[in-house]
Amino acid sequence: MQQIRQDLQPVRLGDRKSPPHMITLILLAGMSATVMNMFLPSLPRMAEHFNTDYSVMQLSVAIYLAFSGVLQIFIGPLSDKFGRRPVTLWGIAVFLVATLGCIYAPSVEVFLIFRLLQAGIATAMVLSRAAVRDMYAQDQAASMIGYVTMGVAVVPMISPAVGGLLDEAFGWQSVFWALFAMGGAVWLLAWRDMGETAMVSDKSLTQQFGEYPELLRSVRFWGYALAAGFCSGAFFAYLGGAPFVGLVVFGMSPAMLGFFFGAPAVGYFAGNFLTGRYSTRFGINRMVLWGSLANIIGSGLSISIFLVGYGSAFTFFGLMTVIGLGNGLCIPNATAGMLSVRAHLAGTASGLGGAIMIGGGAALSALAGALLTAETGAYPLLLLMLITSIFGLISIRMVIRREKTLERAGKPVF
Repeated sequence: MQQIRQDLQPVRLGDRKSPPHMITLILLAGMSATVMNMFLPSLPRMAEHFNTDYSVMQLSVAIYLAFSGVLQIFIGPLSDKFGRRPVTLWGIAVFLVATLGCIYAPSVEVFLIFRLLQAGIATAMVLSRAAVRDMYAQDQAASMIGYVTMGVAVVPMISPAVGGLLDEAFGWQSVFWALFAMGGAVWLLAWRDMGETAMVSDKSLTQQFGEYPELLRSVRFWGYALAAGFCSGAFFAYLGGAPFVGLVVFGMSPAMLGFFFGAPAVGYFAGNFLTGRYSTRFGINRMVLWGSLANIIGSGLSISIFLVGYGSAFTFFGLMTVIGLGNGLCIPNATAGMLSVRAHLAGTASGLGGAIMIGGGAALSALAGALLTAETGAYPLLLLMLITSIFGLISIRMVIRREKTLERAGKPVF
């Protein structure tokens, strides 16, 4: 089942006849992360601009995640049929048009429609992972995905702070102009460098979508997908709730919130570094298990500190680095696992797994935003993060238990 391309040329930056360079993959994945959170410090000012409630403006996070999740169901089979390169380029092009729509939106309803269409950038994240799996076998793919997403970890550390500064200096539209400029640069880089890595299927698109049941019947796929989904769910809940906690509970300015908001990315960077360094040594299952435990420890400690009366912005955002560490260990390894269950369906698996992660993330983001009030403080968010982290641990334990059962029975592990 370790099906990879054996006929790929050596990687050469700027040569679209060779596989994409690591720099290209990092920037493709990083662009998706930037679009997700760069504008978050601007939400209060955007609510004022459109004369609407913060809760309505906060829907721009949930609907983006929801449509991104739906879109990923189609991205995978489309890329298995037509290739990673064309689907990536078209997805970024849709994002560029949608970004202009956000800038010139005359009402909050129009803005939210274009914000939904910005999810076209999800192709960059999904297919950068699929391209890695095309090129490498399971444990090495986990290592390489770890290095790719280690670069991505820098983005959440920087982009909210940059977005907050742009908002204060030039207004919220400047944040979206910056996204448009970065998206255009990434499209040009992908056009110039991203060679095709997929063994393009000769099946019809209907047949391609018809292979979803093969994945859906796999216990291991569900285990890895749910482990990644629940681990990332803690972060998505953070995305939906942390702006409210920072601005309302702790009284931060947009620029200060942008600075603190990137705290999970510090841990995520470290977790991805450890993934890149040790996945081939310890195996993906153990790395996912450790990541799930880190999520539980981070959220559990934060709740405990608030309960004894010492909760503050520094403890809240500081312990988010532990959540980030857990995500950095869990997500790349779980992703490599679900892409390797049926390696000939790597694009489809990446899309479906991404849809599970993002769809669940959208629900958790909206739930976090709905539960938080000035009276509740940060408790609903932290409890939500702890619960999802516990379910992540249960999911990877399901994978480990099944593999041991099959090995004792002398059956192949599929």
